[in-house]
Amino acid sequence: MKILLVSPCRDINDRKPKSVMIPQLAMHLIAGLTPPEHKVKIIEEEIDDINIEEDCDLVGISCMTANAPRAYHLAREFKKRGKKVVMGGVHPTILPDEAIQSCDSVVIGEVEGVWEQVLEDYKYDRLQKFYHKPHPSLETYVRIPHRKDTRKRLFNIIPIMTTRGCPYNCDFCCVHDIYGRRVRHIPVQNVVQDIIDSGGKFFIFLDDNIIGDPRYAKELFGAIKPLHIKWVGQASISFVKDTELMKMARESGCRGLFFGLESVSKSQLQKMRKSIKDIEKLEEAIKKVKSFGIFFHTSMIFGFDDDTKDIFPETLEFIHRNKISSATLNVLTPYPGTGTYQKFKNDGRLLTHDWKHYNHKTVVFKPKNMTPFELQAGRLWVFHEMTKFSSVMSRTPYNLDHLLGHLALNIGHRKVCQRDYMDLPKIAAQLFPTPDARVPYRKYFSLSNFRFTDFFLRNE
Repeated sequence: MKILLVSPCRDINDRKPKSVMIPQLAMHLIAGLTPPEHKVKIIEEEIDDINIEEDCDLVGISCMTANAPRAYHLAREFKKRGKKVVMGGVHPTILPDEAIQSCDSVVIGEVEGVWEQVLEDYKYDRLQKFYHKPHPSLETYVRIPHRKDTRKRLFNIIPIMTTRGCPYNCDFCCVHDIYGRRVRHIPVQNVVQDIIDSGGKFFIFLDDNIIGDPRYAKELFGAIKPLHIKWVGQASISFVKDTELMKMARESGCRGLFFGLESVSKSQLQKMRKSIKDIEKLEEAIKKVKSFGIFFHTSMIFGFDDDTKDIFPETLEFIHRNKISSATLNVLTPYPGTGTYQKFKNDGRLLTHDWKHYNHKTVVFKPKNMTPFELQAGRLWVFHEMTKFSSVMSRTPYNLDHLLGHLALNIGHRKVCQRDYMDLPKIAAQLFPTPDARVPYRKYFSLSNFRFTDFFLRNE
C-alpha cells in the first residue's frame, strides 16, 4: 500500500522559509508505526509542494486549528480523486464531527494503538468513522525513520518527545483534552535509543514541561549526559526551585528553555496556575536560569480580561529590564475546546469562526478593555520595539553565552514582525472594520517610525 502523510500549510501563498522551520514529529512517528511492507511518503506543505494527483492509496492528514481550512480543502480534493482520507491532530480531536464532513475517518487523540487498526480496516474496506484509544501505552520503542530530513531546518534541530498528558486545566489550553490529565512517560532507555538512532547532536524536546516530573527528568538528564548532545525544551518556571535539577539539565546538554510567563500583569498572575505569582520573584528566577548558562526564551500573551493598553509598555519594559534575549508575543487565542473559547462564545465576543485566523497573532474576539485593533496593533508594537537594532544590541552584552542564538532569533523575529506589519491593514479590514475606512487602515506610520500612540487614534 502507498500511504501519503500530509501536514498542510495555513496559507499556500505565505509559506515560511525552510531554514526557520522547527521540524515536525507527528508525521515521522506515524511512518515509524507503519509496517515495513507499506510505502510512506511525507509532505510538509510549509516547505514541500503537494501533488493532488499523487499516486497513493491512503492519505493521512494531520492539522491544528489554524491550518484546518486548508486541511479540509485538501481532504475533499483527495476524496474527489477516489482516495481514502484519514484525519487526525489537535483540531480533528477537539471537533471530530466537523472534521468527518471532509474525510472518511478521524483519529481522535493519539495515534498509537489505532494506526495499525486503521491500516487493517482499510485493507478490508471497512474504515470506521472514528478511532480513539485514550491514553495508549508508550512503552514500545518506535524507530522513527527519515531523521536526517530534519537537518535542513532550524539549526539542524531534531524533535523528540518524552512525556504526554497535563494535570493542569488552564482556560486557554486544551492539552489535557488531547493527551489526558495523567502524565505518561516514554521509557528513558527508549529516548536514549531514539537519540542514538537519529545520529544527531542538537535536539528539541517537544514536551509541554520537560521537568514536569522531576524524578523522571533527573533520570533522563543522567542518561543522556554521556551522549554529549545539545538540547532545548520547554519548562515551568518552577524549575528554579530545584538547583540540583538545573545543574543536571545543564550538564546533560541543555542550552535553552522556553518559559511560558504569559503576563506581567500582577492581577493576571494571581489568577493563573503559576508556581511564581510575584513579579520580583519572577525576575529573580530569570537571573537564576541565566546564571546556569541556559538561554531564557519567554512567551507573553496579550488580551486577558484584566489587560489594559498599559500592558504593552509594561511588557516591553519588563523584557528590557531583565535583559531577556527573545520572546514569543501572542494574542490570547480562544481555541475550540478551551474554557476561554466557551466563555467568549457564550458572551457573544467571538469575531469569527474562520479557523485560519486562530493563529496566536490575530485577534478573533472582542477584548474587555480595548478595541480589537488596539490589541492587534499593541502586540505588534511591542514586537517591533523588542526587535529594533538598538533594542537587540542593548540586550546583547547580557546574552553573550548564546550570542549566535540571540542574534539569529531576533533577526528572524524582526522579519516576522515586518510581515505581520504588512498584514495589519488586511486583517483589520476583515475582522474589525470601522465606519471610517481611513481608521485604522490609513498608514499613519511607517515601520521605521512606529510609535505606540499611532495605534490608539480614536475615530472622530
